[in-house]
Amino acid sequence: MARIHLFEFEDQQWFPVFLRNYITDFLQFLSNKTGMYKPAVPLIIDLLKKNNTNTIVDLASGGGGGLIWLNSELKKEIPDLKIVLTDYFPNIPAFEYTKKQADNFEYSSDSIDARNVPLELKGLRTQFLSLHHFKQNDARQILQNAVDSKSPIAIFEVQERSFPSILAMIFSPISVLLTTPFIRPFKIGRIIFTYLIPVVPLFVLWDGIVSSLRTYSVEEMKDLINSLENTQNYNWKINRVKSGPGVVLYLLGTIDN
Repeated sequence: MARIHLFEFEDQQWFPVFLRNYITDFLQFLSNKTGMYKPAVPLIIDLLKKNNTNTIVDLASGGGGGLIWLNSELKKEIPDLKIVLTDYFPNIPAFEYTKKQADNFEYSSDSIDARNVPLELKGLRTQFLSLHHFKQNDARQILQNAVDSKSPIAIFEVQERSFPSILAMIFSPISVLLTTPFIRPFKIGRIIFTYLIPVVPLFVLWDGIVSSLRTYSVEEMKDLINSLENTQNYNWKINRVKSGPGVVLYLLGTIDN
C-alpha cells in the first residue's frame, strides 16, 4: 500500500483550537490508559543512559501523548528524569494538566517547530504518534536538524499502513464516546461536541484513518536516514515490534561514543 499524505483536521491552521485540543486530549487519555508505548520504555532508558542525559524534549506533543504513563515507568530507572513538552500548536491546558500529574514535567508555551528546534532545548528528542504528520521533506528536516545539533532522537508510531490498523481506526469513534466523560481536565464543550453535536468522533475517525495511510514504513524510514548528511557518527535503529494487538514502529538515532 503506497503512502498517501491526505490532510488531517488537527494539522490545519484554520481548525478551531478547542476542537484540536479535544482530539489531542483523547489521544493522550487513550495512550496513558492502554500503555501502548510499553515497548519504548527499555529503548528510551538505554538512549538516555548512553547519551548521559536525564532530559527528554518531546516534539509535536499534542496533548502530552502517553507521557504520564511513560514517565512513571521511566522514572523507575531514571529517577531524576525531566520531560519538556513542546508543540507547533501548544495545548496549554493539557500541558498544565500533565504538569500537575508529576513534578518533573515542564513545557514550552511557545510554538516549537520540530524541523528547527531551538538550541537551548537540549536532551533526547522524542516524537510519539506524530512523524506521520510530516511530508517526506519535512520528516527529513526533523532528522537532519537533530543530526546538525548533535542531538539523539527517538520516534515512535503505534499504527501502520495495513488493513488491521485502518480497521482499528474505523472503530475509534466508539472509543471516543466511551472515554469522553473520563478525560481530564473536564470540559462541558467536550461533552457538547462529542454527544450533542458529534463532530469530535467524526474528526477522530477521519484523522485516524489518514494517520494510518500516512505512516512511514520501516523501509521508508530507512530511506529517510539514507538521505541525510553528516551522519558518520550516528548509529540508527529502525524496527517494527508487536505490542499487544497492535504494533510499534520506531526510529532511533544516537551519536556513537
